[in-house]
Amino acid sequence: MTIPMTMRAHVEDYLAMRRSLGYQLRGEGRMLLAFADRLDQAGQRTIAVSVALAWAREPANASPAHWSRRLTVVRVFARHLHALDPTCQIPPTGLLPAHSPRPTPYVYTDQEVAALVHAAGTIAAPMHSATCHAVISLITATGLRLGETLALDRADVDLSAATLTVAGKNQQTRRVPLHPSTAHMLARYAARRDRLCRSPARDTFFLTATGHRPLQRGLQESFAKLLVLAEIPTPPGRRRPRIHDLRHTFAINTLIDWYRSGVDVQARMPVLSTFLGHSSPEATYWYLQATPELLTLAAQRLEQHQSSS
Repeated sequence: MTIPMTMRAHVEDYLAMRRSLGYQLRGEGRMLLAFADRLDQAGQRTIAVSVALAWAREPANASPAHWSRRLTVVRVFARHLHALDPTCQIPPTGLLPAHSPRPTPYVYTDQEVAALVHAAGTIAAPMHSATCHAVISLITATGLRLGETLALDRADVDLSAATLTVAGKNQQTRRVPLHPSTAHMLARYAARRDRLCRSPARDTFFLTATGHRPLQRGLQESFAKLLVLAEIPTPPGRRRPRIHDLRHTFAINTLIDWYRSGVDVQARMPVLSTFLGHSSPEATYWYLQATPELLTLAAQRLEQHQSSS
């Protein structure tokens, strides 16, 4: 007699297959395993739409976007399971639409960035001060994600060639060129870092006072305090500015500079997409809809093109 596989076993096989293809599926994996355990505990051997829908909406106080994400995770897995079990039901798309639009990014002015960098320099702990100062400056100059920045090892930073080797999302690696002033800033940080910590516990480029790699949460908490010191308020009706908005500011300012200098923005969009480590140019085009100034510049460019043709 063949004992049917548990739903958790199906999920574990599925995750192993997807991860072998390069997908990390950390949050999605936890969700699927929790869903599988729920089905196994109830003695259910397949997926029913009603069960998936009820599970997706279990966090009653969660946002519609979170419900939609939970159901999407189940839907993708159900498509895989349906090939093995025709009785498996696939939740239809649009069943739990997300009504939470992507928040408009906060765009820092040059004066606000300067105030943040100055505030980082006033932190009493020398290593933490140096690391916050360098991280904020690097993200501002390159548009790196915070996680990518903190993941840099010393071998990833080639100051003589002024380039970074960045490990991005989905294990994609890209080379990021540095402006000479940014390379000089990192060289100054490295010298100070090595004076403050002569025997680091890890071979990471950015360090804590104990010689370890800084954690994202710690940097984000420090950044929230720097916002207060830099006197950068939260706009009415908006969420508090984040360190990730420095990346958005870099992308938006790059596009604004291109528009103003007459560059063919549409032709250069894939270049910026690659530089930022986006999986496709569509993620970069989002900035055009999210930023009123970019929309205005794009309309002006279109009018100029139409009048000249």
